[in-house]
Amino acid sequence: MELVIQRLVDGTSNGFLYGAVALALVLIHRSTGLVNFAQGEMAMFSTFVVWKLADERLGFGLALAVAISAGLVFAFLLGAALERTVIRPFTGSGPLTLLIVTLGLYLAINSLAGYVFTTDTERLDSPFPSGGVDLGGVTITYMELGTVAVLLVVALLIRQLFMGTKLGLGLRAAAMNPASSRLAGIDVGRMMMIGWGLASAIGALAAILVAPVVYVSTNMMAALLLYGFAAAVVGGFDSPFGALVGGVLVGLIQSLAAGYLPFIGTQLQLATAFAVILLVLLVRPQGLFGRVPVERV
Repeated sequence: MELVIQRLVDGTSNGFLYGAVALALVLIHRSTGLVNFAQGEMAMFSTFVVWKLADERLGFGLALAVAISAGLVFAFLLGAALERTVIRPFTGSGPLTLLIVTLGLYLAINSLAGYVFTTDTERLDSPFPSGGVDLGGVTITYMELGTVAVLLVVALLIRQLFMGTKLGLGLRAAAMNPASSRLAGIDVGRMMMIGWGLASAIGALAAILVAPVVYVSTNMMAALLLYGFAAAVVGGFDSPFGALVGGVLVGLIQSLAAGYLPFIGTQLQLATAFAVILLVLLVRPQGLFGRVPVERV
């Protein structure tokens, strides 16, 4: 029984990280209708910035908290700048064009990170203390507790932003009906730029939290991005709340499948995410909390 609970705890902790990546994907999709395949690489690049600022041997040796804060600010500015300079010129283009643009961003940022920083694997310390809490044979590490707590606070802040602030209402309006929003005096371009910045910062936060486990490298976000896509598909690409729920569900499925299906083990864990995506698309394409698109004829 303790083993089952331990796997549930581990799956939930991982699921919140997947949910954070999914939330970043959902924010961009809601503001632009675009699925950003470069989301993981943007987060990876920002994590390298944090590593460079915090590393005493090859970097600036700043306190980790300061480095993380600066990295999140950098991530916001990076997302905003990419929307303004790379994505906006293609506004109005077809979905295939925008898909190719984000794939190009993926390759460009990955190569740039290796050129600017390093192609080696580097270590980033955890912002949480080592050790954990033992509850009846189930170990919950301080890193898991801290990760869940931080991402819950972020989720609540995002909800408050969208539901209780003028900026959040502007972001929602610009995403739902850009033309009417312009007539109401909302700067849609500015809203989209802020949306990309927020998504970039949230993705970077997830990467920073997982970096002590997977280490900092140019490929660190490959698996996490796939799990994030699965979480967004499960929850619905137009539901921030669904992104987090989908992340937890995907984390639990991954943990239980790896533990109780011997043919999966650790080698086929990514296949579980792909299987979840296919199943949800077959049964409920809009996701658990997504809306079925309605078009007037």
